[in-house]
Amino acid sequence: MNFFDFIRKSKKRRNNILQYKHNYHKKKTAKDIAYSVNKRIFDFAGASVGIILTAPVMATIALLIHHEDGGNPFFAHERIGQYGKRIQVLKFRTMKCENVHLTKEQKRQLKTEFKIDNDPRITELGDFLRKSSLDELPQLFNILIGDLSLVGPRPIVDEEVQIYGDKIAKLLSVKPGLTGYWQAYARNKATYETGRRQHMEMYYVDHHSTLFDFQILMHTFSSVIHKRGAQ
Repeated sequence: MNFFDFIRKSKKRRNNILQYKHNYHKKKTAKDIAYSVNKRIFDFAGASVGIILTAPVMATIALLIHHEDGGNPFFAHERIGQYGKRIQVLKFRTMKCENVHLTKEQKRQLKTEFKIDNDPRITELGDFLRKSSLDELPQLFNILIGDLSLVGPRPIVDEEVQIYGDKIAKLLSVKPGLTGYWQAYARNKATYETGRRQHMEMYYVDHHSTLFDFQILMHTFSSVIHKRGAQ
């Protein structure tokens, strides 16, 4: 998928029925409304500045990925956004173009955690991009158009819905983010299997605020720089 296809599909999905919008009820206060408005302004400004500052880096990464195996440097993965809206989350492609055989254990981990430790499908450059979190830079465009926020629960895939059970509507009442409480403070140390990941995501939904968002952003920068929990 090229960048223009991503924009067209993202706009088309804005008109989808938001199936979870009325399944979770919380009376919004003036403070909640002010927080939402301020957050969107900060998201738009932050994404705009981020795109301008990292444009040379993103262009270089795209060229390196294409040079490595000749494939499309971008990858758009369908996720579930706020209220169940289908969104295309844009990333730099980190996996090989050809199919790679997975062991039974790797398939089991992929089924339970939706990722694999030391994934054999990842390219050498892709491994660096993931560990440095540079593969997620294109998601600044997702933030710019309003599908993601800078901070929020990570956007999930269909298979993850059942993990949250009757709490899924509550989780999806909050816009997903580029980073979040789970990702900043635990990253790969918190798993669905132990229950810690979903606990941390729901904790954010219950306690999100401007101060909490700022703390998460600062801790994310620290985690990325020191590569804590990165794989």
